[in-house]
Amino acid sequence: MPPSTDLLQGTLDMLILKTLAPGQEHGWAIAQRIQEMSNNVLQIGQGSLYPALHRLEYKGWIRATWGASENNRRARFYALTTSGRKQLEAELQNWERLTGAVNLVLQIA
Repeated sequence: MPPSTDLLQGTLDMLILKTLAPGQEHGWAIAQRIQEMSNNVLQIGQGSLYPALHRLEYKGWIRATWGASENNRRARFYALTTSGRKQLEAELQNWERLTGAVNLVLQIA
């Protein structure tokens, strides 16, 4: 049985924000980039990705515009907003705090 790759609540949002930090991408490219950066450990399905993108857009952390993908198909491109950049920084700080605490427990237990 392969190890679980379930993400903690909110982790997908942080990964999407981090993926968009360098610049805009369309949905499929975001999923591919997360998979590549995780050495194929994290695979984000459409059923998780697009609700997360809509949620982030609703919160004002990303914005979406229509454009043409690299294969000339119409696609929505997502980009971080100023609010999204601030949220990413907050999420990264929280992640460091959380993973540090988990590491402490694992070392002691």
